[in-house]
Amino acid sequence: MQFKLSPHTISLMQECPRCFWLTQHKIWQRPEGITASLMNGMDRILKTHFDKFRDKGELPPELQNNGDCNNLMLFDDPELLEVWRNYRKGIVWEDENGNILMGAVDNVLVNTKNNKLIILDYKTRGFPLKENTHEYYQNQLDIYNFLLRKNNYETEDYAFLLFYIPKEVLPTGVVLFDTTLKKVKINILNAEYLFNKAIKLLNSQCPEERCKWCENVEY
Repeated sequence: MQFKLSPHTISLMQECPRCFWLTQHKIWQRPEGITASLMNGMDRILKTHFDKFRDKGELPPELQNNGDCNNLMLFDDPELLEVWRNYRKGIVWEDENGNILMGAVDNVLVNTKNNKLIILDYKTRGFPLKENTHEYYQNQLDIYNFLLRKNNYETEDYAFLLFYIPKEVLPTGVVLFDTTLKKVKINILNAEYLFNKAIKLLNSQCPEERCKWCENVEY
């Protein structure tokens, strides 16, 4: 049996291997939580916002005057980027057994000195960042870079998380956001490990240990 994995499904594996196994084997699907429509809406308008600057050959204000962004530009292949952003298509890699790993990115930067690619992911949060906030997204960033390299693109050994955090509401009703750009070192071996672990688990017997979601699901 072949499987199709993504950062989201691998995250489920880490939460509950049994839910992951049952879902991937199409026996039972763990219920999705309440979708944060605000975050989805922010992602959509941020992509449009960044695309306007890309079309002008500029970086948006969030990235300008930031030392980590010297010599960087936004990825300038709109058609390819639209594929990479599409959650039904994304960046795809298939292993020798037909198992698929895919991921849909928010944006990509290019180092103009060496043409290496850099993942840029938008995050909307309701509260200021903690020291370890970025660690929750490590696997996601690792997998994106793994996929790019498997598709013969060179990437830097880091990625960016761009956080948007509500600051205040002006008398006009306009909501202001603070932004924080976090540079995160990536680990390709971690992505490969997670993929192999997932496939090994799926090719094994259904895990016995149950969580509150699958405790009453029989197999």
